[in-house]
Amino acid sequence: MDAADIVASVLVLGIIIVSLLSNVVVLICFLYNPEIRKQVPGLFILNLTFCNLLLSVFNMPLTLVGLISTGHPGGSGCCQIVGFLDTFLTTNSMLSMAALSIDRWVAVVFPLSYHSRIRHRDAVIALAYMWIHSFCFSTVATCRSWVGYHHLYASCTLCNVRAKAAGTQFIIFTVACHSLTFLLTLIVLCVTYLKVLKVARFHCKRIDVITMQTLVLLVDIHPSVRQKCLDEQKRRRQRATKKISTFIGTFVVCFTPYVITRIVELFSPWPISPHWGVLSKCLAYSKAATDPFVYSLLRHQYRKTCILLANKVLKRSPLNSSSLWMENSIGRITNNSNTTDNIQPPTNKPLGQ
Repeated sequence: MDAADIVASVLVLGIIIVSLLSNVVVLICFLYNPEIRKQVPGLFILNLTFCNLLLSVFNMPLTLVGLISTGHPGGSGCCQIVGFLDTFLTTNSMLSMAALSIDRWVAVVFPLSYHSRIRHRDAVIALAYMWIHSFCFSTVATCRSWVGYHHLYASCTLCNVRAKAAGTQFIIFTVACHSLTFLLTLIVLCVTYLKVLKVARFHCKRIDVITMQTLVLLVDIHPSVRQKCLDEQKRRRQRATKKISTFIGTFVVCFTPYVITRIVELFSPWPISPHWGVLSKCLAYSKAATDPFVYSLLRHQYRKTCILLANKVLKRSPLNSSSLWMENSIGRITNNSNTTDNIQPPTNKPLGQ
């Protein structure tokens, strides 16, 4: 076991810990908050979280064992099951990201008709397609014995060594699998999120025009206030761009090296470095650790639920803090019937704010 294997083992171990903790927190938030469960995107996030948790429990530890032992981890039957899960869960998680991007696009572009266009029944149909799509590819690979331990990735996955006899059939299958999962999802992400960005910039521009007209009318406004308004305009324009870049960027950075390596491996006459193969697999695994933050935990609704859960675990009421006490007092003055217990969680915002 050389230094590169040690670094890779530590990296995989870190990904396992972060992925397990973050995805479990998302799952707890989903179960605890009824408002999250009522929302259609919550079903896609639940499916994505489910896939990430299974990857963290079954696939990543076996890769860690393969790196430490520098050999085949477990028996052939166990490796085939894990290889089946590798194809199934990776495909399913990619399609979940595509479904989430379509949901956000409809919410931003068609806000008034969103609830009539995206219903729970439609989400269930989409989830059924994801599972059938993923099950078909993983079942074909397993039944054709194209799944096994791959030394290049130190993982139980699609293995071209076991599929040498199949030749062209395995090449067609691998290209089709990555085209209908990775490439399809990437196209959907780019098209939908760029349309979302276009609409967001249009709305920002309208707000900027109103703000500038107001600043022109307020001739006696202090220069510092005017500058603060201009700075807020700039931040507003940058906020949407950063979020869209995060959605697309994390997908490209995490999955592209692994997919390109799989395709190059089919046609290249030269061997690929095992260190690069393991690194590309680690990047693909890291998507399971980043998804909870990209799609859930950084959003206001999930953050608020996490705070409520933390206060409940620590047996501390949020009303004990002075800021929340003042907020509650103001609420009682403006509305005698309002208490903090009656405040409903905010609705889901299209861009995950």
